[in-house]
Amino acid sequence: MHTMTVCKDVALPVAMPLHLLHRAALASAAALLTAWCQPASAESLFQTSDLIQENFVLVAAPIGDGTRAQLNIYEQLNDRRPCFAVAGSQPAQVDPLLSTFDFTGICGRFLDANGYSVRIASTDLATSYRLSVIRQDGDNVLLAVPTRDDAGPEMVVARTQGPGIGYLQLVLEPGWELRRRAYNGRTLGHVYLYRPDWPGVSSNVSVSDPDLEVDAPTSSDLEVDALEQEQHGAPLTGS
Repeated sequence: MHTMTVCKDVALPVAMPLHLLHRAALASAAALLTAWCQPASAESLFQTSDLIQENFVLVAAPIGDGTRAQLNIYEQLNDRRPCFAVAGSQPAQVDPLLSTFDFTGICGRFLDANGYSVRIASTDLATSYRLSVIRQDGDNVLLAVPTRDDAGPEMVVARTQGPGIGYLQLVLEPGWELRRRAYNGRTLGHVYLYRPDWPGVSSNVSVSDPDLEVDAPTSSDLEVDALEQEQHGAPLTGS
């Protein structure tokens, strides 16, 4: 019995004697197999759309006893009531006003990987990068950390530009911006930390020290689950 390789319901015999195959036919079969077995790219599923950068603030939000932090993103949806206040600089302090009232329809709040992820150009990196806030060398650094060896380099996304405690504003590094996820021309709730190209590997910040690493919470939900939630009106923002 011949061994069969099956991909996308296409079965090709791999133990067939090669002298029975014409050289050109063999090349064509190999090309066909490669095309059918090519994994689906995330870039073909989601697109991006513009948003108003000034309506958002990135925050290193304290967790636990305050020595650790995670990424929060707040959005001002309209002018009915302020969702946050920012004061000072290097670092700026953020007052999360939305936590003091029912902000439904007024504010957006993104607390974990259900609400935000990394994207470089047309490549959606939601399943291969995680976002972590690291306290190091008198600063708080937002890192995009690869979760696979072949995913790409570690990237500095934002900094608080100084030490501090409490809710601190994270300022995006040059080349980074926020964009909204889109699907077939429809804008979704998910927010990308986006840049149009890959940065150089130039960070001297490391997440190798477990005492310094603080991971943003992640979800085991598949991307398609998040999409279905949005399509059925389930918000990706916290309440």
